[in-house]
Amino acid sequence: MASVVKNSTKFLKDVSTEMKRVSWPKRKELVRYTGVVIVTVLFIAIFFAISDTAISAIIRAILN
Repeated sequence: MASVVKNSTKFLKDVSTEMKRVSWPKRKELVRYTGVVIVTVLFIAIFFAISDTAISAIIRAILN
């Protein structure tokens, strides 16, 4: 049990040290990256919606 506590404490100290080394994005970069992600997700969602509609129409036409 003592080794679990010792290992956990070491792990948390290592995490804390590593988090201080992280290069966090500035606010302007974060806003830009967020915008890119939102636009990309919207584009992909629209693409799949159109593709799904087209494929459904083709399958309905074949089956009827």
